[in-house]
Amino acid sequence: MGKSGKQKGPLWARLCIAFGTVIVLLSGGTLVAGKLALDKVEGSVHKADLFGEPPPRYVSEESTITGPLNILLVGIDPRPERPGEAPRGDSVMVLHVPRSMDRAYLFSLPRDLLVQIPRWEPARFEGHRRDKLTHAMFYGASRSDGQPSDVASGFALMARTVSGYTGIKEFDAGAVINFSGFTKVVDALGGVTMDIDQRVESIHVTPDGQARWLLPGNPPRKTYEPGRQHLNGWQALDYVRQRYTEGGDYSRQRHQQQFIRAMVDQAVSKSVVTNPAKLSSVIEAAGASLTFDGRGRSIADFALALRGISPSDMTLVKLPGENVGSGYGYQGEQLLPIAAGFFEALNAGQIDEFIVGHPELVNK
Repeated sequence: MGKSGKQKGPLWARLCIAFGTVIVLLSGGTLVAGKLALDKVEGSVHKADLFGEPPPRYVSEESTITGPLNILLVGIDPRPERPGEAPRGDSVMVLHVPRSMDRAYLFSLPRDLLVQIPRWEPARFEGHRRDKLTHAMFYGASRSDGQPSDVASGFALMARTVSGYTGIKEFDAGAVINFSGFTKVVDALGGVTMDIDQRVESIHVTPDGQARWLLPGNPPRKTYEPGRQHLNGWQALDYVRQRYTEGGDYSRQRHQQQFIRAMVDQAVSKSVVTNPAKLSSVIEAAGASLTFDGRGRSIADFALALRGISPSDMTLVKLPGENVGSGYGYQGEQLLPIAAGFFEALNAGQIDEFIVGHPELVNK
């Protein structure tokens, strides 16, 4: 977590690029995009009540954003073959910023993690059901009255479910990222170069990007070989979706976190921050794929509050787990006991000490 030689700039800005938006890009400590970028982001990003309740009592127009912070990020992957179906939570991440506000931790939860999903009246969901975490979004977003699915309601149930599992009492902000718009963000950046750490075969697309489920027989698969690779939008989306590979969803979580880090590096490159046209296209593409709720605070507020955090101050955390059941008897995933210790340390404000004592939890 050293400070030497780090790139300057707000972590929240760069994470939001990775998840669908741009806030501010700083280079060498000098504001490059500034207020114009912030104003454009505020006008581009969709806003919604993602928590289904008023902001925390301590949030007011006069209050400032202070740590610790917990920000819930949920990626949804609508199925083109089922356009009317409510989405599932395909990727669930939490960004934790300690009270010191000078570093951050990013961790993922398996989509198939077995959890207690609570009752949610807006969707007439009875709850008290042990089910896969991904279904919390589906149950909360589904409507039985023929109305379109409600992603904001799905996120609210997801937030309550994650709170119950992790012990995080409430989230300070949240975002829904629609992966179908993710490709445009990557392409607007000019693609992303990253180190691929294992051979991954796609179950979704052919080598030229065609949807395999639309083709007869057993069409060839797009394959990602280990080594340094440059991915365009559809390749990036396809790569971070793959979980039927060695390591399963835990490998996918690692690959998603690695890709976020690669996008961070790409987003702060001079080819983006000094090119107004490219910066504008990234912001517009990002805004179309992101829905944000700052619990009474704007994206600009978070950018300013986290302006002292750089990418080198972000630790990627892996929480090990295992299958519950196997084969046709597969039920889902459960995290190993060390995860409970991680959550306890996070909620007690002792996450720094816990990670130092458990270096095996750090994703490279």
